[in-house]
This record gives sequence, structure tokens and C-alpha cells, in this order.
Amino acid sequence: MTDAPSTADAPWAVGQLSTKIKDYIDRLGQVWVEGEIAQWGVSGGNVYGKLKDVTDDATVSFVIWSSVRSTLPDGLGQGDRVTALVKANWWVKGGTLTMQVSQMRRVGLGDLLERLERLRATLAAEGLFAPERKKPLPFLPQCIGLVTGKDSDAEKDVIRNAQLRWPSVQFRVVHAAVQGDKAVAEVTAGIRQLDADPEVDVIIVARGGGDFQNLLPFSDESLVRAAAACQTPLVSAIGHENDRPLLDDVADLRASTPTDAAKRVVPDVSDELSRVQQVRARMLTRVTGAIATEVDRIASIRSRPALASATWIIESRADELTRAVARGVELTTRALERAHLEIDERRRQLRALSPQHTLDRGYAIAHTAAGAVVRSAASVAAGTELVITLADGRLGATATGPALTPSEERPA
Repeated sequence: MTDAPSTADAPWAVGQLSTKIKDYIDRLGQVWVEGEIAQWGVSGGNVYGKLKDVTDDATVSFVIWSSVRSTLPDGLGQGDRVTALVKANWWVKGGTLTMQVSQMRRVGLGDLLERLERLRATLAAEGLFAPERKKPLPFLPQCIGLVTGKDSDAEKDVIRNAQLRWPSVQFRVVHAAVQGDKAVAEVTAGIRQLDADPEVDVIIVARGGGDFQNLLPFSDESLVRAAAACQTPLVSAIGHENDRPLLDDVADLRASTPTDAAKRVVPDVSDELSRVQQVRARMLTRVTGAIATEVDRIASIRSRPALASATWIIESRADELTRAVARGVELTTRALERAHLEIDERRRQLRALSPQHTLDRGYAIAHTAAGAVVRSAASVAAGTELVITLADGRLGATATGPALTPSEERPA
């Protein structure tokens, strides 16, 4: 067999290609794999089946020869989670690949728990379980989203108990597988569908309990992360007390059973009416007490002397007003007297300075017919008509010239 490369002019034979594939696969050797038995059939003492990945969509066929089957644990079959030592075998003639199993064992419960705890620690370190990220449930949801198995007791319990407590509550139900290989994908899709619905106020994921392995889908990392990313408040009602699925830790509220979920999500109408009556009674008592206290306080105020007699203020102020009026009259009288005296003094001063007072003393004022006051005898020519103003009346006169003084009249 040549190792020359295959070309259009020199192609490999089919057998050559198949042999090369076998040589390549044989170099892989034996490997340990883990998965879930998806198919298990016995023929001629040999077991033919399929092993699928527990998280990814991958499946391989396997065969267990009768010589190996006798060494396997009792009761192995479809649905078991196992680890197997396998060797890939390529059948050259048929062109098929088969995994030959030389050892197979169940995955121990301890192994699963250890892996779950490691995943729990990882998610907790990311803060997905932190109390501060938990969203509060609405007080009275109008529409509840429910992810559960079709026609399951969990569905009936949630709806029946919720409607008994609040008859008008509505449900938006998404049916999904709650165990098996389809559970993770369908429950995750249901959560996302309800979270995208603006009318859904709260989401309940419900299942009526089960053994540890049946609950493994609710600890799947992808489902848990989808629940953590949910914007709508989410309630986990898986109903298993001993082995808590990781969904319980990431949910905003964990309910012990589907019935408990209904009771914790929906308030009881009778309880709420009773609370309303109690609040109204307390309010009435407090308002009545407050009114009675104010009535007593007003009565106490009215009994005081200030309000007992309505005339005491007038009577007490009347004397003050009388005294104030008398004082005002006295002050006004004094002010007027001082003003009169001051006016008289001003009048005397004016009279002393007035020209009339000077005339009254015997003086006269001479002025020409034009009204000019004669101030100097030299300014008046002889024959000038003059008017002489006296203290009482006026005289007409004619200037005859300057008059001689007594000294001038004596003989020289």
C-alpha cells in the first residue's frame, strides 16, 4: 500500500482509505469516558447500545462482548450514568466505528455529589446565590408562569391551591419534561419563554419530588444560569428536601413542595380581608382616641379664665385705654400751650421789627408820587410833590428845599 498523496489522477482505493482510518483510530488506544446509557440491547450474549453525553448533544455506539458482560455490575441498563473503558474500533469492511467496552461501572452517588458541590461552589463564588440579588415576589400576581410536566400532580397542586386562595389569579403554563435527557433543554426554554412574556409576574418551576438522579437536570449548569439570568421573580418548587438541586439556590424563593409554592406566591383572600378588617378596626380606635383627646383638650382650654368670660379683656383694657386717652389729652394740651406761647413770642418779635411799629413811634415815611422812598433831602428838588405816610393815614406835601437844623437857624 503506497503512502503517496491522493490526487485526481492517482486516487486512493476505498480499502486504502478505510485502512488508513483504522490505523489512525487504533493509535487512540483505550480511554475512559462518562455518559448515560441511552440504548441497551442484548443479542447473542453481547450487548449493543449507545452512550450519550449528559450535557452536550453527542452520542456514540458501543458493544460489550459476552466475555466482558459477565464482569459488569448487575442491573446495568438504559438510563444509568456510567464510566466505561472503551477502545475505538473501525471495521474496515463495513466502514463503521464501534466502541468496544472492556470495563463499565456506575457513577457513584458520591462522585455525583462531589461534582455538584464543586459546581455549587463555583456558582456561589460568582455571586449567583447571593441574597442581595434575590428579587422580591409581587404581593398579588395577576398572571403566574408555570413550568412543569404535562398533566402532572405538581401542575394540579399549584393551580388548585393558588385559585383556592385567590380565585381570579391567571396561569400561563409551559409543559416540559422534568426528568430524562430532554428535561434540561425544555425547562430552560420554558423559563426563557415565560420570562419574555410581559404579562407574567412570577415564574414557578414545579416537580413533585423524585430520587437524586431524576432531579439531576435541575442542577444542570446551563439551566441554573438561565434561571439566574431570569428578570422575572422565579420560584423553585422541586419538592425534594434531602438533596437540594442547584435551582433551589439560584431561585429567588425556594418552596418545599408545589403546594407550598402556591401558598407562598398567592396571598389568601380570606386572610387579606381579615387583615383589612383588623387594620380598619385599629384605625377607627386610633382616630376615635385622637378625637376624644382633642375634645378634652379643647374643653380644658375653654375652661380657662381667658375664655370663661368674654368681657374680661374689654374690662381690663378699658382702664388702660382711659388712662392712655387722658395722658394723650394732657400731652396735647401742653403741646398746644407751648405752641401758643411760641407763636405769641414770634408775633412780638415780628411786630417789633415791622415798619408799622416804627410809624407808631412817631416816625413817617416820605416818598415821591411815583412811590420812590425819599432817603435823602438832597435827592428832592424844591416843589416836588411828596406823600407822607404816618402811623395813621397819609399827607400830601410839597418840598420847599432842605430844612435847616436848629444849629443852622442860630445867628452867626
